[in-house]
Amino acid sequence: MSLPPIKRVLLKLSGEVLMGDQQFGIDPVFVAELAKEVKAAKETGLEICLVIGGGNIFRGMAGAAQGMDRAQADYMGMLATVMNALAMQNALEQLGVQTRVQSAIEMDKVCEPVIRRRAERHLEKGRVVIFAAGVGAPYFTTDSGAALRAAEMKCDALLKGTSVDGVYDSDPKHNPDAIRFDTVSYDRVLADNLKVMDASAVALCRDNKIPIVVFSIREKGNLARVLAGGGVQTIVQDS
Repeated sequence: MSLPPIKRVLLKLSGEVLMGDQQFGIDPVFVAELAKEVKAAKETGLEICLVIGGGNIFRGMAGAAQGMDRAQADYMGMLATVMNALAMQNALEQLGVQTRVQSAIEMDKVCEPVIRRRAERHLEKGRVVIFAAGVGAPYFTTDSGAALRAAEMKCDALLKGTSVDGVYDSDPKHNPDAIRFDTVSYDRVLADNLKVMDASAVALCRDNKIPIVVFSIREKGNLARVLAGGGVQTIVQDS
């Protein structure tokens, strides 16, 4: 089963991807490579939204697990996503790609607030829009933020670029016999807790009929291949 024709996509990147081979933070060289992938995808005529996690800098749930107040920790995680968004904006603009960052937490010195109609106008003008700070509230992950923005912006698909090349029936890092799905239904993902995205994000995509495409962003050129219908990937959609 393949994807329908795509004109507008939301690309969700995990914050850890921005580390490259480092143990923490942002690797400018690797971010520049990611920016080239986004530029190549945009040059096919796509309208692109981006959401980037913050786990390379600070993860709210990890902070809460160590005794921090969960809401406070989540706000810190949101600020980490803004830092990543600005890093990606810089990398894209160095390649000549016009980009706007919109944050769910207002910080008008560095980026715009999230305004849906303004974001649509940016996309129509050929700009990449990077949505930062999740949904602007604690207790929601950046996966939920990505699903929300994909629904708001009427995206044809949500692409999740990670370090894993798809969805497996168990963790491939711990089970060498794990089986990768080519396609899987939203309900199977939720029922079997397959860890594609958190449950609220999957349910939001299901309710708005937005396919989720999971693929490895670390493999050079893979984004373009996946968008062209090739590459290794898993598509989550109605069965």
